[in-house]
Amino acid sequence: MRFEVVLTEDAERDPEDIVAPFATHDSPRNAAHVLGRMLEVAESLAAAPTLGSELKELSDLGHQEFRKVLFRPYRLIYLVVERVAIDLIGDGRRDIQTLLTPRLRGGA
Repeated sequence: MRFEVVLTEDAERDPEDIVAPFATHDSPRNAAHVLGRMLEVAESLAAAPTLGSELKELSDLGHQEFRKVLFRPYRLIYLVVERVAIDLIGDGRRDIQTLLTPRLRGGA
């Protein structure tokens, strides 16, 4: 069974925020590579949505249902319901709770 993979409105903006500095300060080629890798990881969840591990950082907020998959140094944070809903694509070195909490509260 394949799951549909969708990005929330907030998550749709994340790759641009991550890749833009690569294009400006590194090279467009490296920016394209990082973006391609993000898309590969996201699409892999269609066939294996439980591939990622539980996101323990949000357990104190009562959100044990979130999962994460890594593509260092980035993390893709998602939920599996009837489909895979990607909520955040972010730098794994940043505090995920700080990044995701405003999105859970409906404002980001």
